Amino acid sequence: MTKTASDPDLDERYRKGFPVSWDQFHRDARALAWRLAEQGPFSAILAITRGGLVPAAIVARELEIREVETIGIASYDYGRQGELSLLKRPAEKYLAERGRGLLVVDDLVDTGNTIRAVRALLPEAHYACVYAKPAGVKLVDTFITEVSQDTWIFLPWDMALQFAPPIREGR
Repeated sequence: MTKTASDPDLDERYRKGFPVSWDQFHRDARALAWRLAEQGPFSAILAITRGGLVPAAIVARELEIREVETIGIASYDYGRQGELSLLKRPAEKYLAERGRGLLVVDDLVDTGNTIRAVRALLPEAHYACVYAKPAGVKLVDTFITEVSQDTWIFLPWDMALQFAPPIREGR
């Protein structure tokens, strides 16, 4: 069953839903690459897994960056934000260089907790995400679309096609 913004399993902070299709996400990630092209050059991309994998792949292609690394941080469990857990550290060379020349990519910044944790490890990296919320927007260097803090972004890899009732019906 697909979750909706009114689903009781979603954290009560989220009052609005913002569904993003694959096409829209691809356009937004390419727009991010356009903005980043003026910021570089970057020696490598660090994708914050899992959400940062797709935009990192798109940005890597568009900017012709062949070196892609990951950092694994878990903070969400399908609608509820929990404690951060560092699952995989980036390669030691990035840590030794404090992130200098590195582009860190994630799908979104919400409260900023994930970005803060990565910034503590890699303070000199450039931080980019596709979507940003007010609580985290100042923690990233580049983003494309800002949404309200009470919005849950339904990303394409978390959705299936099904009937959606009219917005007015849900109120």
